[in-house]
Amino acid sequence: MEERGRRKTRVGVVVSDARDKTVTVEVMQQVRHPKYDKIVRRRKRYHVHDEANDARVGDTVRIMETRPLSKTKRWRVVDIVERAR
Repeated sequence: MEERGRRKTRVGVVVSDARDKTVTVEVMQQVRHPKYDKIVRRRKRYHVHDEANDARVGDTVRIMETRPLSKTKRWRVVDIVERAR
């Protein structure tokens, strides 16, 4: 897949695949708290377009920013990094 410009990419885990051509991906991020100097885990969930309906719950996927596809979808699945067991 050709990388394009300055589009953001993330790696996350699929937490829902109930809708047609859409999956919900949870992305975890570890940041250092500026005052307490402790590592804090943050999570964010994205609604992601999955054209082929390949991703299943538990799969680790790479997603890329894209044009608005619906009211909430601004990301699409690039590839499946690891399948769930």
